[in-house]
Amino acid sequence: MSWLRRAAIAGLVAVLPACGFHLRGDVEFPPAMAKTWIEAKDRHSPFYRKLRATLRDSGVEVTSDALAAKAIIRILEDDSGERVLSVSARNTPREFDVYYSVRYSLELNGREALPAQQHILTRDYTYDETLVLGKSREGEVIRDALAADLVGVVTRRLSTAR
Repeated sequence: MSWLRRAAIAGLVAVLPACGFHLRGDVEFPPAMAKTWIEAKDRHSPFYRKLRATLRDSGVEVTSDALAAKAIIRILEDDSGERVLSVSARNTPREFDVYYSVRYSLELNGREALPAQQHILTRDYTYDETLVLGKSREGEVIRDALAADLVGVVTRRLSTAR
């Protein structure tokens, strides 16, 4: 039975790459993105900082000179916040929805490679008025996690641009 299980696993490992399955690893960007400029109104947002760090970690030179760049990522919208989802009988918030929204476009070698695209992620959390400080921090942690998730979505999309 053991040899049959090993044979099945070996067969599965041999067939997986043929169907297009690959483990998600580092993102490979188009060669034109070797020197990239990021145009953004807010250079201190969690999304901007995480995008810049991810690009640098992937070997992309993020330049501060727009004229020297062959690729321009335009962050057209970078917005986050929270909304009240439900309230208690005493009219105090019980549940919040944290959202993060980005809209961006990509220009490669002077032409539009990706038209403006928008991605929105949301998560909700319960609120307890007796734990005000902790719940306030929880909202910030969720917002940071949403920004990191959006960077992953955006970088995978940027890597497909030609």
